[in-house]
Amino acid sequence: MNYSLFDFLQLVGSLGIFIFGMKIFSDGLQKVAGSRLREILKGMTRNRATGVLTGFGTTAITQSSTTTTVMVVSFVNAGLLTFVESTGVIMGANIGTTITAWMVSLFGFKFQITSVAIVAIGLFFPFLFVSNIKLRNIAEAMIGFGILFIGLDFIKDAVPNINDNPAMFAFLDSYTSFGIWSTLLFVGVGTILTLLTQSSSAATAITLVMLVQGWITFPIAAAMILGENIGTTVTANIAALIGNVHAKRAARFHFFFNVIGVIWMLLVLTPFLHMVDNIITSFTEVDYSVLTDTSEASRGTAALALALFHTMFNVMNVLLLFAFVPLIIRFVEYLQPDRGGSDDQFRLEYISAGLMSSSELSIGQAKKELSLFARLIEKMHFSFAGLILKEKSKRGKFLKKIAKREEITDRLEIEIAEYLIKVSENATLSTEAVRRIRGMQAMVNDMERVGDLYFQMSKSFERLIETQEDFPEEAQEELKEMLDAVHDTITVMKENISLPAIKVDLNKAIEAENKVDELRNRLRNMHYQRLENGRYSVQVGIVYLDILNRLEKVADHVINVSEAASGKTMKQIRQQSE
Repeated sequence: MNYSLFDFLQLVGSLGIFIFGMKIFSDGLQKVAGSRLREILKGMTRNRATGVLTGFGTTAITQSSTTTTVMVVSFVNAGLLTFVESTGVIMGANIGTTITAWMVSLFGFKFQITSVAIVAIGLFFPFLFVSNIKLRNIAEAMIGFGILFIGLDFIKDAVPNINDNPAMFAFLDSYTSFGIWSTLLFVGVGTILTLLTQSSSAATAITLVMLVQGWITFPIAAAMILGENIGTTVTANIAALIGNVHAKRAARFHFFFNVIGVIWMLLVLTPFLHMVDNIITSFTEVDYSVLTDTSEASRGTAALALALFHTMFNVMNVLLLFAFVPLIIRFVEYLQPDRGGSDDQFRLEYISAGLMSSSELSIGQAKKELSLFARLIEKMHFSFAGLILKEKSKRGKFLKKIAKREEITDRLEIEIAEYLIKVSENATLSTEAVRRIRGMQAMVNDMERVGDLYFQMSKSFERLIETQEDFPEEAQEELKEMLDAVHDTITVMKENISLPAIKVDLNKAIEAENKVDELRNRLRNMHYQRLENGRYSVQVGIVYLDILNRLEKVADHVINVSEAASGKTMKQIRQQSE
């Protein structure tokens, strides 16, 4: 055997170059797509059919079905996408991932693309240093494209030569003559290969290289492709381990959908491969069968046949199982029941599924997290209003809700802040992206402070409850008026967070905050009059004034959030209005 440890390390290094090139290519494509990718993602919520198109389009842009499925799991975990809506996207991602096989088989084996790849890197490398962001992103994608095919060429050279290593080939060939058991064995090999590389694209590339180099036959390569379809589901399932029940269901659906597809394909594999063989030989007009001919001349055509098999299998799997999706959903729901309580309790821990594959997507996901954070703040406001204004028998329930939600705000501040720091570590971030991240950090800090204020107000009122004292009716009416005014500022904040910075109207936020300030001043004067007239005790008066002042501080932090969402300072806004 003429294959050393050094040769094996060269193979591993070549694979690393390929995966690195795929990552750069994928990141560049996503940055070029920008808002278009976000528009595609908006189509997720229509129906299952458009979900399939959405999954295909997103995977075509990201060049990674793993990216799409992990993103789907994250969105389901965040409550931005339902489990049922996610199923169509997952099916579409399976079809989208077959583009890589076509790209590699067409350019990597049919043409001598290495020299073209090097020229492309040389041409686009200078554009990495231009000020135009779009040109930089295109250059990044093209350089990644070049590195990808250089890595593929290295893999081809690093794979052991059959003539020099007959013992290795004989060992591998000895496992190919057991019929269905051989097929199942190589399905397992494909699954393990995908787990090791953590990329179905890389595993597909390795399979294609082994086929073209003559190490495996076309039927064995097809079995490995089936295994890679199972292996690609593992990453999303790992991401869902720390997600809620809905995220787990989305990941489990992906696994069972692909496993069911592999099972029915194994039952009809032989006639299906003959069909693929007939189609590819008729289109390429060759006089040999890729199923039986293992000569060097037939291997390039066999690579195209494998890409066709990959696409046809995934398309037919979607067509055949589309009508049975509700049954698979019920099966997954049975295996992963909603136990209530615990899952709902941690529903807000939604960024734990990890970073998206590009900073653009990560920033967009963080923005959605902030919108949900704002909804939590609104719930705390309603709970505090209930504590003050509802009947006394419900006060204990409201106190517990406020305390529980304050803990969640603390946890969210840490999680989102850490997430944003990870995003900011990307050296290729634009100045605009850095500004947005810093603004989000400020928003998180202010919203967490709002949660603290509501908790502190609830503890002040709890001490009043312990003395068996209460606010007089007129004081309650005044606090209701103040609470309504503060809620108006929160409503405006929620709207501003969901809008692009350029569409944020700070004037509305300023108007709502000014109303709170004016109301605080007026109610404070009425408080002093009541205190002077002996309408309530000093203890009640202290709590009333404390709540009044803290509500005004809530409005201050809320307008800070709107200010950060706009990307402008209050000074700039005032200068524009003058």
